[in-house]
Amino acid sequence: MINPYRMKLVLEDGTTLAGTSFGAPRAVTGEVVFNTGMTGYVETLTDPSYRGQILTLTYPLVGSYGVPAPRAPGSIAAPYEADRIQVQGLIVQSYVERYSHHAAVRSLGAWLTSEGIPAITGIDTRALTRKLREAGTMKGWLLPDGHDLDRTSAHAVDMKEEVFRAVAPAAPILYEGGKLRVLLVDVGAKDNIVRSLLERGATVDRVPWHAPLAERAALADGILISNGPGDPKDLGPLVAQIRALLAHYTRPIFGICMGNQILALAAGGDTFKLPYGHRGVNQPVQDLLTRRCYVTSQNHGYAVRNDSLPADWEPWFVNINDGTNEGIRSRVRPFFSVQFHPEASPGPQDASYLFDDFLRLCGAMSNHADTPRGAP
Repeated sequence: MINPYRMKLVLEDGTTLAGTSFGAPRAVTGEVVFNTGMTGYVETLTDPSYRGQILTLTYPLVGSYGVPAPRAPGSIAAPYEADRIQVQGLIVQSYVERYSHHAAVRSLGAWLTSEGIPAITGIDTRALTRKLREAGTMKGWLLPDGHDLDRTSAHAVDMKEEVFRAVAPAAPILYEGGKLRVLLVDVGAKDNIVRSLLERGATVDRVPWHAPLAERAALADGILISNGPGDPKDLGPLVAQIRALLAHYTRPIFGICMGNQILALAAGGDTFKLPYGHRGVNQPVQDLLTRRCYVTSQNHGYAVRNDSLPADWEPWFVNINDGTNEGIRSRVRPFFSVQFHPEASPGPQDASYLFDDFLRLCGAMSNHADTPRGAP
């Protein structure tokens, strides 16, 4: 049982919300964002796209199914999406300490405490979410009882420096699969992207975003640019590398989430920050080519400006809620990307067919004879 103590959330506009701790006794600061998913907190908390942020879960009861056993070092087993918790802190309305699930070995609070992550319960998350929707994402502080607001003492993540070193692997990792080889440019990739490719029979060459890409790209049948946290414009060196590849690369390039923004910037487009982002597992999008709609999993704070795309690029998907861009594609080359997460985890897998389409294109343009398993 976690020993509870008083804690408070302080927002940059001066709003103070008091509650009870169920995590580590630590002061942290970061952007306060919200996620609307009803389940999937293990996957969400380990999603590298949340690095540096204080996460509010809008579903009121959190912790009821506990946390499964830690995975072995070097494993990419589900439901974890990274080797550690990525968020700065967690905010919920009602924390459930007594969990019940056949795979659970510890409570959510015990897991958070073991990794030094503070968490607060007893917060009116509906009121907090309404404030964030009206005022936009804002900075906040989680402070243990007796800890006065000191903007320099609370632990923060420098989104321009530490985050891009911490979320990607320090060195390339090769996951052996079939003959088709995908170069995964890791900007903070969820592990289910790797699992999704392996399940379809591909070999995955996972490299950090700051590694030289040209030589490895020449060995690949396709390139996938992953999701990740922060402002895509902070990754100027990666944008430059992708821009250079676009000039001569003839095989498929597929971007997911941050990868959509990186691909747009490399093509000559622009991005902007959304007021409060899209975070949840029920974001509706429409394919502008087929007019089909999909319910998608999303986690991003920036979007592509449609009117900034060059003439040889076009919008591909649109968010039905607010009309923002959810994907782009080249009119002349096999380059395309989506702002949502076809790998889900958590969330619906309606868009997982995009991995099949990507690998089918990789196979069609490859010298390899076999077709990836799972491709229609």
